[in-house]
Amino acid sequence: MTDNSPRLDHVVLWVRDPVASADFYEEAVGLESLRVTEFAAGTVPFPSVRLNEETVLDLAPLALAPGMNMVPGGAGSAGHPVNHVCVALPRDTFDALRARLEERSVPVSDFSYDSFGARGMARRSFYFPDPDGNVLEARHYE
Repeated sequence: MTDNSPRLDHVVLWVRDPVASADFYEEAVGLESLRVTEFAAGTVPFPSVRLNEETVLDLAPLALAPGMNMVPGGAGSAGHPVNHVCVALPRDTFDALRARLEERSVPVSDFSYDSFGARGMARRSFYFPDPDGNVLEARHYE
């Protein structure tokens, strides 16, 4: 990739069990897991899942939170919750995701219609939690 325009690179989610979380994101959400074997072997600090060719979700173990005081003057700020992370999908992928989540008895919200986002008004969206209570929103625009 040679385009250096601003992009979202990654989002870090705090999780209790990174391997189980990677499995959830791979099996239920349909994302490719990365570095799970290396994490299990202790050679990397966390695994990730790939959202697209430019963006990953890092699945950081909660045990790392106490040592992650990156914000100047913000001692203890690591691990603060994020309201939610939204992923935009093609319509068929959106429908397949909802079906997989329902098959696995993952709670999903009702659909929202015509909600504003980065690309304008999304046709439909819904919310669901991962096993650690991180909230994700899925949406499609067309």
